[in-house]
Amino acid sequence: MAEFQDYLQQIMSETSLQTGNFIETGLIILILILIRIVIVRIVDRQIESTASRYRWRKNVTYTIVFLGLLLIGRTWIEALGSLATFLGLLSAGLAIALRDPVTDIAGWIFIVWRKPFQLGDRIEVSTHKGDVIDIRFFKFTILEIGNWVHADQSTGRVIHLPNHLVFSESIANYTSDFEFIWNEIEVVFTFESDWKKAKRILEEITDSHLMEYVSDAEQQIKHASKSYLIHYRNLTPIVYTDVVDDGIKLTIRHLSNPRRRRGINQMIWEDILDAVAAEDDIDFAYKTLRIYQNQIEGKPGTMPEKPA
Repeated sequence: MAEFQDYLQQIMSETSLQTGNFIETGLIILILILIRIVIVRIVDRQIESTASRYRWRKNVTYTIVFLGLLLIGRTWIEALGSLATFLGLLSAGLAIALRDPVTDIAGWIFIVWRKPFQLGDRIEVSTHKGDVIDIRFFKFTILEIGNWVHADQSTGRVIHLPNHLVFSESIANYTSDFEFIWNEIEVVFTFESDWKKAKRILEEITDSHLMEYVSDAEQQIKHASKSYLIHYRNLTPIVYTDVVDDGIKLTIRHLSNPRRRRGINQMIWEDILDAVAAEDDIDFAYKTLRIYQNQIEGKPGTMPEKPA
């Protein structure tokens, strides 16, 4: 019975001690909140600049939180009876509260070690595309391309992205190892055009501008195949033929430097426009309304027989 009474007294004393610690913790938090409110009001009255007031509020908040952690930690170290126990709880709390910054540092280590991209690479992460201009512990920075600007050219905006995105988002690299991308230009001609001649013209124009890339691309493919299973049978430009609602579609498929894609498209299109303008039997197709009279325009074998 005596042992049981001693056990009850021990529990009551520990409970009383913990209750006192909770009360002291609550008072510390309340006092620090009041101090912050007073300081912020003084700052708002004395400082006119909005930016300066914002910085003061942030610094005051950080200072109050730091003091709170010290005072509350001092209170609970005595209650827990062990600094190691307190530090363990504190580190667990910090791991939860600072999950994103810790993950950002892990992402930085991954970027430096595995090199999914490096400075100068053109990448796409989530909905953002751009050239990597900075890599730091917590974030990497890209100079944005695309968005409201067409053909992958710079918008001038600098976008800061947290490093932990490398673990949660797909990363497309335009320039790593193999510094070329495949580009396609679609040209649609009317059904009445001489599409075979048009195809020969497109092939000549494409070869004149793009054959210089083939040898360089072959060397880069050999280099990239050491790290990745990359294999292309044909790296030379090619023109594919297809039929669409509006006419005969000829698609130019070719290798292009990602940063020169718009300029190459412009040179090819200008030559195509000049070549088509010089040909009487080739014309572009576009959305039009026409009346087709089979008896006049159709082939002899498709015309309806005249009534006897």
